Amino acid sequence: MTISIRRHRFFVNFNKYRFLLNQLVKRDIKIKYRRSILGIFWSFLEPLASMVVITIIFSTLFSRNIENFPVYYLCGALAYQFFAAGTNGSMRSMISNAGILKTIYIPKYLYSLSAVLSNFVTFLLSLIVLLGVMAVTNAPFTMYIIFASLPILALLLLTVGVGLIMATINVFFRDIQYLYGIFLMLLMYLTPIFYPPQIVPVSWRFIQDYNPLFAIIQCFRSSFLDGTLYSTQDLIFGMGSGIVALIIGIIIFYKFQDKFILYI
Repeated sequence: MTISIRRHRFFVNFNKYRFLLNQLVKRDIKIKYRRSILGIFWSFLEPLASMVVITIIFSTLFSRNIENFPVYYLCGALAYQFFAAGTNGSMRSMISNAGILKTIYIPKYLYSLSAVLSNFVTFLLSLIVLLGVMAVTNAPFTMYIIFASLPILALLLLTVGVGLIMATINVFFRDIQYLYGIFLMLLMYLTPIFYPPQIVPVSWRFIQDYNPLFAIIQCFRSSFLDGTLYSTQDLIFGMGSGIVALIIGIIIFYKFQDKFILYI
């Protein structure tokens, strides 16, 4: 009964501040591209430029193992970049909005959520670049691209959940910002983004098996690159990890949020 009441209050509260969340997302996007001549167009140019550079460097090295390297790389890079930027922004959201939090009451999770959603908008825009590169490289456009919506949802849930966890930890332990930066760098190199997963020694492939981000990327590549339906096991693992991360993030955030004001 208590859980049901809390759930009802949460949705009522969320609906009440939905307009504010929308404004926070717009604010974060404007701040990101403030004083930039090209503005939002960097959402297209940045992944395109990185794809060109990485393709030039690694396509020859892995040409025998990876078909259509530009699309292969973008499927992994776009997912990773959203996860990294979204969780980083969420982690810093409580500290960067400390002045407002100390002044007026606004549900604290809105700042963390807006940081993720603003990067999610950029991620969705960057998918246009992926579709454009697919057209140029003659990658198959099939109905399975529609099914990419499920791994995209899994990626969003995972990013929101991890973001809430990191936002909570960062309030009490500021060094986590630097440690998390190292973790993201390790995650980038341990996740087969620009290299084929087969080159990893068998004894180390357990890192891939327990990496939900890699499972989600595999689903992306099946939908966009291979033109086939992704593995049900990959989707279940990615979606399950996202749901678990979200539940843990909500529990931790709500448990400690009343103490944030004392530390920010």
